[in-house]
Amino acid sequence: MAVNVEAIFQKSGALLKGHFLLTSGRHSPVYWEKFRVLQFPEYTEQLCQMIARHFQKQNVRVVAGPTTGGIIIAYEVARQLGVRSVFAEKEGNLRVFRRGFNIDPGERVLIVDDILTTGGSIGEVMAAVNKLGGRIIGIGVLVNRSEQEIDFGVPLFACHRAVTQTYQPQSCPLCAAGVPLVRPGTNQPPTS
Repeated sequence: MAVNVEAIFQKSGALLKGHFLLTSGRHSPVYWEKFRVLQFPEYTEQLCQMIARHFQKQNVRVVAGPTTGGIIIAYEVARQLGVRSVFAEKEGNLRVFRRGFNIDPGERVLIVDDILTTGGSIGEVMAAVNKLGGRIIGIGVLVNRSEQEIDFGVPLFACHRAVTQTYQPQSCPLCAAGVPLVRPGTNQPPTS
C-alpha cells in the first residue's frame, strides 16, 4: 500500500503557509508542522513504517533521533524493527545522549528525524553517535525539504521530498514585504 505523505500532512493541517522562522534561523514561506501529524498514531505508524521497511535488511541495532520530534519517530521506527531507541538532547551547541542511554562501539545505528532542512540536527546526532563509536548505517526522515542535496556519507531515505525555498533573514523577501514572521510552535513573533 502506497502512502501519500503530502496528503497525510494536508489532512492533519500540518502543511502551513505564511512566513516562518525555522530552527536553522532561515525564513520560509512554508512550514511542515510535524507535530500535527505526530499527534495521530495511525499517521505516525504509516510514515515510520516507510523508514523501517527501507532499512529492515540493514541489521539496525538501535534507532537514534534528536529531541523533540525525533524521539517519537525513533521510538516508532525502533518498535517496528524490534530494536531499542535512544535520543540525543541539546547541551550547549552539541547533542548528547543522557538518561543512561549508550551506544556500544560498532553498534549499528539508524538516525531518524522529522523534517530535514539544513541537516544541522542530524549532524549533531551523528557527532554524538560517532563520539561513542557507533556505526551509522543510514538516515531516515519524514520530509526532506532541503534546497540542495546534503551528503551525510551514509544512505538517506525520505518518506517525501519537497524542495521549499528558504532565505537568510537579511535577504528574505517576506520580511521586505512586511509579512509578519511566526516562530512555529508558538504562533508568536520571535524575540530579537
